[in-house]
Amino acid sequence: MRWRRIQAIVVKESLQIVRDSRSLMIVLLIPLFQMFMLGYGVSLDVQHIPLCAYDREGSQESQALLHRFSASPYFALQGLMGSYGEVEHNLDAGQCRLAIVIPSGFSKGLADAGKGTVQALLDATDSNTANLAANYARAVVTNYSADVQMEFVQKRGGTVQTLTPVEVQARVWFNEDLVSRNFIVPGIVALVMAIVGAQLTSLTIAREWERGTMELLISTPVEPTELMIGKLFPYFLVGMVDACICLGLAVFWFNVPFRGTLPALFFTTGLFLTVVLCIGYYVSVAIRSQVGASQVALLLTMLPTTLLSGFTFPIDQMPMAVQAVTYVVSARYYVTIIKALFLKGAPWGELVLPILCLTLYALIMVFFASRAFRKTLD
Repeated sequence: MRWRRIQAIVVKESLQIVRDSRSLMIVLLIPLFQMFMLGYGVSLDVQHIPLCAYDREGSQESQALLHRFSASPYFALQGLMGSYGEVEHNLDAGQCRLAIVIPSGFSKGLADAGKGTVQALLDATDSNTANLAANYARAVVTNYSADVQMEFVQKRGGTVQTLTPVEVQARVWFNEDLVSRNFIVPGIVALVMAIVGAQLTSLTIAREWERGTMELLISTPVEPTELMIGKLFPYFLVGMVDACICLGLAVFWFNVPFRGTLPALFFTTGLFLTVVLCIGYYVSVAIRSQVGASQVALLLTMLPTTLLSGFTFPIDQMPMAVQAVTYVVSARYYVTIIKALFLKGAPWGELVLPILCLTLYALIMVFFASRAFRKTLD
């Protein structure tokens, strides 16, 4: 292996990146576009759920309950309905996700027995939102019920004594504000690197075939390993620059807390970038069409990173067979590491296992990528 030949390939590929406007677009625009689009567009926080109400009584008590709903940040009262038909129409049309129906005799039940019944109708086409809306509605009604019960007992000259044998005092760690963006944005960094890295390197060898320069490249004394290093090194630098941009946006624009160490972050980022670059290079050698190589590289990187890395869906909630598949997805280990570094500030000792797995994955991909190219025209 001679570094002079590697240097020549590096210079050649760097000039190709600069001259190829498509590559520059991928390098510069995709990271920014994905960070802003996914950073703002993907959120698991459910607020301002459209709510409609049908108050069949119109009493002071029923209005007080509806005021609790309208004052909650989780609901947005769209209006008062005049009949069940209007409620059904609004639910069918998607104008509200939750409908509260207060029956006649609601205030009489509160005055006589301190109890009342309220009907909640849910649009469950989105089951996650429906479950959250139901839980939020129960919380609003529970708080209102506690106040009503206390007032009911006090009016009769009694006192309210609450005995709670076991009490839960919850303290939230690592994501104190329970903001979904704090664990989504670090995963976006992995997604951006996977897509950009594999997309760029999937064109390297395929481009030589399509432009007819492969014969000249084969006739040179450059060895396959030298060619791989020379081809991938410029993209490694580009990928690290993109990673710095994405990480900087995560911390300074989206205000995601970073509690880990920079050496651990950049070391593991370099490992993951090595994996995706080698995947793209291997695909580029195997498929001589730039379009085909680009599509296959996208299939091998974007889908596993999005669905099987823990970026959007918790791995421990997946079926056991799917969980087993996630162990061969390199993004699983990087997403685990980057979330632990950002939110937990995990030291090196707690990241030994995922780092070792990612290192082993990188070594395997380097081995296969270095053996993929052969200096023949077959």
